[in-house]
Amino acid sequence: MAYIDGFLLAVPTASKEIYRKYALAGWPLFTDFGTLRLAECWGDDVPDGKVTDFKHAVQAKADETVLFSWLEFPSKDVRVACHQSVTGDPRFEEMGEMPFDGKRMIYGGFTTFVEKGTGGQMGHADCYVLAVPQANKEAYREMATSAADVFLDHGATRVIEAWEDDVPDGKVTDFRRAVKIKEGEAVVFSWVEWPSKEAREKAWPKLMEDERMKYDPQNMPFDGQRMIYGTFSPIVDESTEAGTSKRWPRPKKATGWC
Repeated sequence: MAYIDGFLLAVPTASKEIYRKYALAGWPLFTDFGTLRLAECWGDDVPDGKVTDFKHAVQAKADETVLFSWLEFPSKDVRVACHQSVTGDPRFEEMGEMPFDGKRMIYGGFTTFVEKGTGGQMGHADCYVLAVPQANKEAYREMATSAADVFLDHGATRVIEAWEDDVPDGKVTDFRRAVKIKEGEAVVFSWVEWPSKEAREKAWPKLMEDERMKYDPQNMPFDGQRMIYGTFSPIVDESTEAGTSKRWPRPKKATGWC
C-alpha cells in the first residue's frame, strides 16, 4: 500500500491555471526521487459545515478555492528521502514563488490502511478528512472497507483511507485544528475516485439508498459532525506507475493512468 502526503490549501480562484502550471513544473523533480503519483483536485462542491469544513480549515477567502491534493510514494522511506532531495535540489528554487499562501497550507504524512479498486482515469473525487479515536481504528477500518465495496459496486474506481503517521502542528493551520481533534484521536485523510462527475452524480442517489450504507449514528466509530467533506475535480493527475505518465487534460487517445 502507498504512503500518502496529503495537502489542503487555498488558491486564488483567478490563479487556477497559474497553479496548475506550477504543480506540473514540479512533477519531473518529484519523479526523480521516487514519487508515484501527484493529484491536484480543485474544489467543485465544497459545502459549509456547522462545526468544521474545508474552507475554515485553510481559512479560505471569498476569492479563493480549496484544493485537496496528494502525493503517493511506495514507502515512507522513499517519502523521507524524496523530501530531503527535493528541498536541496536547485530546480526547486527555480520553480519560483508559490501562487498561494503557503502559511495556510495544511500537510502531513499518512499510512494507507484501506485501499480498494484498481483506479483508472480520475474525473472526479469525493474527499474527506476526519478524526477517529485511536481505540476505534479497527472498527473504522471495517466500516470503511465495507463502504469501499459499496462505492465500487456503484461505479467508483478507487477508494483510499489513510491513517495519520507524520502530521505536524502548524503555526496558522493544520490537520488537527481542521477537524477539532480531541485527545486520543488520529486524523484520517480519505478519498473516493470516480471516472467522471456525471458518473458520480448518477450513482450517488442509488448509493445512499443502498442498505449497506445505512448506519446507526449512535454507533459510528467517529464523530460525523467534525468530518470535513466535499467533491473535487482533478486539474493535475500525474503518475509514473508501470513506467508511464498521465497528464490532465489528457490526450484523446489516452486510455487510463496505469
